[in-house]
Amino acid sequence: MSDNPIKIILDKLINNEISAEEAEKILMNNLNESIGSATIDHARSIYKEFPEVIFAEGKNIEDITEIAKKILNISPKVLITRLSDEKAGILIKEFTTKIKYNNKGRIALISNSDQKLVDADLLVISAGTTDIPVAEEAIFTIESHGYQIKKLYDVGVAGISRILNNIDLIQESKIIIVVAGMEGALASVVSGLSSCPVISVPTSIGYGSSYDGLAALLGMLNSCSPGIGVVNIDNGFGAGYLACSIIRTFTHPQ
Repeated sequence: MSDNPIKIILDKLINNEISAEEAEKILMNNLNESIGSATIDHARSIYKEFPEVIFAEGKNIEDITEIAKKILNISPKVLITRLSDEKAGILIKEFTTKIKYNNKGRIALISNSDQKLVDADLLVISAGTTDIPVAEEAIFTIESHGYQIKKLYDVGVAGISRILNNIDLIQESKIIIVVAGMEGALASVVSGLSSCPVISVPTSIGYGSSYDGLAALLGMLNSCSPGIGVVNIDNGFGAGYLACSIIRTFTHPQ
């Protein structure tokens, strides 16, 4: 299925899946569709090359389900972040074989078709085991965009040899996402070992003086190693999305 919402609407009209009035209403509203609790932005895939993403935290399951169905009427897939196991269970019953759910990353993809993953030399590294849920959110986001991912887990600076043992993999990668809590030092170390962009994700893991990830955030922002970008605390989704945007830029230049 095409990712272009205008072509999808026209195809549905030709195949009598929607009426001319329904197609006109969506197109006249600049591809926005209001359902009361939300306004669906069907144009998102034109500007971002990916359909609108649902942030599930704070939303009830009825609204999540309705929003997902509306997006899937026009787009081939929808990504849902910050899902609880309870809400995910209901979505799995509703969408059955169409849905994939990662309980560690609390993230799901509902898709009308299977997508073959392309190797783009992306690497996700977690400093500790407790950072893995945020890393999994980044990985799932990348895979939902159609890219394969390599990963290294629990290789933080407390045992520096663990990261040094993987220098070849680090230097072969085109983009690296580093997920780290505590003081966030791993991002600087990885950036110092690689010439590629490093996207750093501070996590809220750490003792009292880590201030729920603020120490890691500030440590990454203050890194003396060039080539580092930093997303918000625990924002694995944002890091994964950014990595895919960068990859698309140099694999499919304008």
